[in-house]
Amino acid sequence: MAIEKHDQTRIWKDLNPKVRRRAESIMRDVTFKDGVATYNKTGEDVSHIVDVGIKATEKQVRRLKAVDELSQHEIENGGFIIAFFKQLNTIEQRFPTLTKQDTARLLFIGTFIAWETNRLQAENGRIIDRKKLEGLVEMSTKRFKEFFRRLEDEGIIREVETGELFINPTVFYRGEMKKHPYDISDFRYTRIFKETVRDLYKQFKGRTLAQLSVIYSVIPFLNFDTNIVSFNPEETDEDLIQPMNLDDLAKLLGYVDASSLKRTLNRIKVDGKPVFGFFENPHDRRKYRIVINPRVIFAGNGDSLKAVKALFN
Repeated sequence: MAIEKHDQTRIWKDLNPKVRRRAESIMRDVTFKDGVATYNKTGEDVSHIVDVGIKATEKQVRRLKAVDELSQHEIENGGFIIAFFKQLNTIEQRFPTLTKQDTARLLFIGTFIAWETNRLQAENGRIIDRKKLEGLVEMSTKRFKEFFRRLEDEGIIREVETGELFINPTVFYRGEMKKHPYDISDFRYTRIFKETVRDLYKQFKGRTLAQLSVIYSVIPFLNFDTNIVSFNPEETDEDLIQPMNLDDLAKLLGYVDASSLKRTLNRIKVDGKPVFGFFENPHDRRKYRIVINPRVIFAGNGDSLKAVKALFN
């Protein structure tokens, strides 16, 4: 059944401006098969977020909609990469030679991996080689060489003869999980949203960059459904979740005290809204739950997403 022109116009106008811009970007690059959107120019399958309707007019007009809550969230925040981690093991334990600034830069770099190949490249598909990466992270040549060497030594990045750079897919990955090239049975994973991370990276420069690393550091302790920082992140019954308080988290992440950590968390905001929220624990009103904004990281389903987003809205 054809969709009337005025209905399509209304739907398009009602879209959030950021959603509309992302939609326009996707539709410019997408290819179609049998009337169904399939892949964009970088080979990424977008059929799960693109729906096509044909209007009975002289020109065939495409209509984009988010097919579910998660798809809309993905569009609003620029798509996502998959980050792998070992549960309850800190990032510092996994990559001991990296500094806090290193981990912040690594999180940012991960948003530039290509679909399934994990090659570093810009949104237009142009390769990001070592020199371009140096400019992207805005480091001096000397400091970048030291940083790059640490990434190589940790097995995070690989440079091939052509100058192309590839990120280890057990660190970050974009693609269908069933096509993942390695055995990832020992890892857990979550979504990290690209545009939000890039926006945050622009805000933190120089000495303040280390503060951004806390986002990457808390990932192994996030409950998948609620985004609560907890001791038992896989728990699905909210009443059984064991929230981690500021003192506990400060000790794990190597902060001097809870006050220092809280100041850091409160400084991190996206579009004026906090990335880390503090909400009263209904089981102990003297304590607060630490919850991370799902615009940055989220692993749950659509229903859980609505609940967590409501806390920050």
